[in-house]
Amino acid sequence: MMSQIMIETVNLTRDYGPNRALDAVNLQVSRGQVMGFLGPNGAGKTTCMRILSGLLAPTSGSVSVAGVDVVANPDVAKRKIGFLPETPPIYGELTVREYLSYLAQLRGVGGKQRRGAVDGAMARCGLTHVAERLLRNLSKGYRQRAGIAQAIVHGPDVVILDEPTVGLDPIQIREIRDLIKELGQEHAVMLSTHILPEVRMTCDRVAVINGGRIVLEDSMAGLEARASEQHGVRVRFGAPPEPAAVEALDGVAAVHVVEGGWTVLPQAGADPIPALLAAAVTGGWDLRELTPGSNALEEVFVQLTTREESAESQQQEAA
Repeated sequence: MMSQIMIETVNLTRDYGPNRALDAVNLQVSRGQVMGFLGPNGAGKTTCMRILSGLLAPTSGSVSVAGVDVVANPDVAKRKIGFLPETPPIYGELTVREYLSYLAQLRGVGGKQRRGAVDGAMARCGLTHVAERLLRNLSKGYRQRAGIAQAIVHGPDVVILDEPTVGLDPIQIREIRDLIKELGQEHAVMLSTHILPEVRMTCDRVAVINGGRIVLEDSMAGLEARASEQHGVRVRFGAPPEPAAVEALDGVAAVHVVEGGWTVLPQAGADPIPALLAAAVTGGWDLRELTPGSNALEEVFVQLTTREESAESQQQEAA
């Protein structure tokens, strides 16, 4: 069965006077999928998220959520969207329960269903034990949880999260990541960030935006493979074989012995890891480590964004 597309943009464009913030952006996100939306500061991420959530109109192009045109039918579309901006809309004088009940009412959740919706959102976000506490007295991590709870309390099809872990400590970040992965099992989730570990830990697909344009869209596995092709896979064996035995494996282009282990470079478009794992088991090589090259994803990200910036600068100079 084909995945149900919950977010779709077609040639989405937004101008601010003479400046083009988004340039013909085409994206699709399906139910049960977490899409990481990556880009440097000023790339157009926030503008795109605001258009998707119905807070900003595009200059041209179309955007639909769960099959509803956000521009033509904004009231219907917004009921299908849950949005967490970078700064959560928190009302510090309300308790967690009062806050979520108020926002559920604003979004059309009827009185009979409202308490169940609020209790369910609190349970999913780990807020039940602080339900009667004032929001202003909660830690930043719990206020962030409350921000996510308000985004899902009305049962939306789509959840849009803008930098949901900024300013949190490592334990809080881990908890929010787990929550995002859980949301991705039921909703279509779009996660805007410039933090690559965030994407690696939570996302199924990745879209990279720079200068208002999508410069890459791929699965997380595809992005990892791209990084691996350029930087190889680091391996370490307890009982290492001859390097030639590894070089002979399917998908392996070369093997370099480095301090503390080996770097295995794959052939173009190939994934040597399955053959490497199988050979390590059958050959008794005692595999101790298998990791992508250090900072490989970060380097791919930098190459994508700086290459686009360089090309744009050259075009402007030529003009």
